[in-house]
Amino acid sequence: MRRRGRNTSVFAPTSQVALELLLRDRLEVVASVRQPLELYARDHAVVRAFPGRFIAIKQAIAAPRGRDEALAHLVRFIEEMEASGFVAAARARSGQHDAAVAPNSDNP
Repeated sequence: MRRRGRNTSVFAPTSQVALELLLRDRLEVVASVRQPLELYARDHAVVRAFPGRFIAIKQAIAAPRGRDEALAHLVRFIEEMEASGFVAAARARSGQHDAAVAPNSDNP
């Protein structure tokens, strides 16, 4: 827990725990990954997920300089996993159908 003026931030290890705290401790809001919030809101009328977003996280991969071959291999592997349907199947299993997948890269 962290306090700033009249506001307090409460941290939870997962979206599920955050939502439980929201209701149990009568918190004002929860900020988390959209998909778990929307899934929870569908089944619990007392919670609603607001439209839009307040932050976007652009994830990336880093490698030491001079490891161009390793980076190229990693990019090929990721693209193969996407093309084979592995990524789509994993998204379906996790319930994150709306999650965006990065486009293929011509320049690793």
